[in-house]
Amino acid sequence: MSLNHDVVIVGAGIGGLTLALELHKAGFSCRLYEAVEQIKPLGAGINVLPHAVKVLDDLGLLPELEAIGVTTKESVFYNKFGQFVYREPAGIDAGYGWPQFSIHRGDLQSVLIKAVQQRLGADAIVLGHRCTGATQTDADVSVQFERPDGSSLSVQGALVIGCDGIHSAIRKQLYPNEGAPRYSGVNMWRGTTTMKPFLSSASMTRVGWLSVGKMVIYPIRNNIDGQGTQLVNWVAELETPFPAKRDWTRNGRLEDFFPAFADWHFDWLDVAGMIEKTDNILEYPMVDQDPLPRWSFGRISLLGDAAHPMVPRGSNGAGQAILDAPSLTMQLKTHGLTDKALTQYDRIRVKATTEVVLMNRVAPPDTILKEVHDRTGGKPFQNLDDFISRDELIEISNNYKNVAGFKVEDLRKPEAI
Repeated sequence: MSLNHDVVIVGAGIGGLTLALELHKAGFSCRLYEAVEQIKPLGAGINVLPHAVKVLDDLGLLPELEAIGVTTKESVFYNKFGQFVYREPAGIDAGYGWPQFSIHRGDLQSVLIKAVQQRLGADAIVLGHRCTGATQTDADVSVQFERPDGSSLSVQGALVIGCDGIHSAIRKQLYPNEGAPRYSGVNMWRGTTTMKPFLSSASMTRVGWLSVGKMVIYPIRNNIDGQGTQLVNWVAELETPFPAKRDWTRNGRLEDFFPAFADWHFDWLDVAGMIEKTDNILEYPMVDQDPLPRWSFGRISLLGDAAHPMVPRGSNGAGQAILDAPSLTMQLKTHGLTDKALTQYDRIRVKATTEVVLMNRVAPPDTILKEVHDRTGGKPFQNLDDFISRDELIEISNNYKNVAGFKVEDLRKPEAI
């Protein structure tokens, strides 16, 4: 049997597209098969941290990202009364060799799609093909797809990588009896609003705490009208008894969460006004899955959200999917198109992402807000140092960076000789 491709990629999200570019760069043939008939700019803002930006820079995409996203300057924390808690520089300003970008998920996906089609060909992404399963022999894998008209297609490759997200058909095949998603007790609502710049005009802000209402707010597009107006992304998080439906496109209702934020009128930002002027609000539960012991079975493996869905805290979900791609490609370069390469990929990335999944549950960067809320009793303070020291705040932030793989000292560019 002749193979259609070296690698069949199921899913054309951020992880799958990055993998396609990495494979092409390394000389492997691949094609992406995507279930939707038309890729639309779904979702809202995400942050791409320096360790993931390094990967995208190695693929030659840094100029496009700088042009379309916001280069984040700082991360700033406030309590629910708008009182300043902690500030630290981000990206280049923090000493990293690469920037941090705040960007619309759809814009990042568009940059990746354009690069894939330019480098791999206009037919590199096949739309309207829903994966229904895969079978393998010692020599190859056959992947089955269903088309919109009900017809089917079988594609052969040396390997298949499931990059098909939180509802992955490949993951379900590998783990048919996996339990339900783990609900954290928090739902989130998100949207984007046009507004004038606030703070540094490139600040990522975290405000409040989950029990009383927490917000994450940052700009994702600059100067959208020629007059300096930005597109600002916001995420509202609130402890809620029951999870929302696990659907990134589900519409949310203002009345379900707005009362917690109705009096948030700060001198640095009118949060309540920002929420009220948002046209389209999305709702999503803060859920993840218990880490899997392995992703690879013979010639089949997983990548990105299909492999390690995590609670969307710490700005690191998309980043870990991006990091998976060069790790997998390196093993293919070393061991060829073999199950050994996938086993080695497992050995490296399962451990690394498991640590991030578990850290996101208990101690992401916004744990700073929990500590302040708990120690102050959820009340305004006169002097924060009476409750928590700056050294403690720095330690919380650094602990997450160490686990998530973006310590400053590990991500400095080598000095030119």
